[in-house]
Amino acid sequence: MSPADEDARGVTIDILRGQATEEELAALIAVVTEAYTGEAAEAVAADDNRRSAWSLTQRSLREPFRPELGWGRFTG
Repeated sequence: MSPADEDARGVTIDILRGQATEEELAALIAVVTEAYTGEAAEAVAADDNRRSAWSLTQRSLREPFRPELGWGRFTG
């Protein structure tokens, strides 16, 4: 079974007006399935999940927040 078939098991079609023929429903299913298959084939995530050199070098420059110092620079 293909991934498209597995996803299609939970899909329902509700006809709100009129009476669709079997041919019209078959055409609708064919068009939607083709569109979904095309989009699923083109949808790929980027393989590069590494952090940038900028974020690696700047990480050590930040200090943890110390709540006892307060929000302002000159608290008293």
